[in-house]
Amino acid sequence: MVFTGDEFADGGEIIAATLKRNHVKASFFFTGRFYRNPLFKKLIIKLRKDDHYLGGHSDQHLLYCNWKQRDSMLVTEEQFKEDLRRNYDAMMYFGIEKQDASYFLPPYEWYNSTVAKWTKEEGMQLVNFSPGTRSTADYTYPDMGKSYISSKDIYNSILSFEANAKNGMNGFMLLMHIGTDVRRTDKFYNLLDSLIKVLHHKGYSFEKIDKLLNEGE
Repeated sequence: MVFTGDEFADGGEIIAATLKRNHVKASFFFTGRFYRNPLFKKLIIKLRKDDHYLGGHSDQHLLYCNWKQRDSMLVTEEQFKEDLRRNYDAMMYFGIEKQDASYFLPPYEWYNSTVAKWTKEEGMQLVNFSPGTRSTADYTYPDMGKSYISSKDIYNSILSFEANAKNGMNGFMLLMHIGTDVRRTDKFYNLLDSLIKVLHHKGYSFEKIDKLLNEGE
């Protein structure tokens, strides 16, 4: 399970408590703005104490490349690397060294081969969520019209994928958000406990991203 965060963290306490109650370790990728936000300090310390993976998600949540022309860069190499370094500088406050968080999840989960190359040059490995479910739409709200996906539909999409995919959700990186806009009152993290219990019942276990991706080594 992977959670990202930038502006919001309203689900933080519920998510942390749910994971602890179900003996699940997860991976959290936060922006520098998130790490520097004094309102989130207590939560970050708790997640670190509970031995979850804490990584970077850029400093200012930049959009690296064009939505329609993916090869069209919107930032320079210098801007990308400076922003990334500031993200990791903010993490240092919590004792998170670069070698402790070598996996990097790009903002908006949107990148191209150039971004992957620049990330590698900084000594890190770019990662992203596994496609196939609607979990990443848990940030949407009704005012967004057709883009809005209810928590029930997200929940059902996950279980449908698991039931129909050839290998189920083995090795799957399920991405959600640690908090969402107040205009979304239908919070998906309220269904997290039920989802974990169902997947546990189906025989799945949950690993931090560093263990998941290095298991075969």
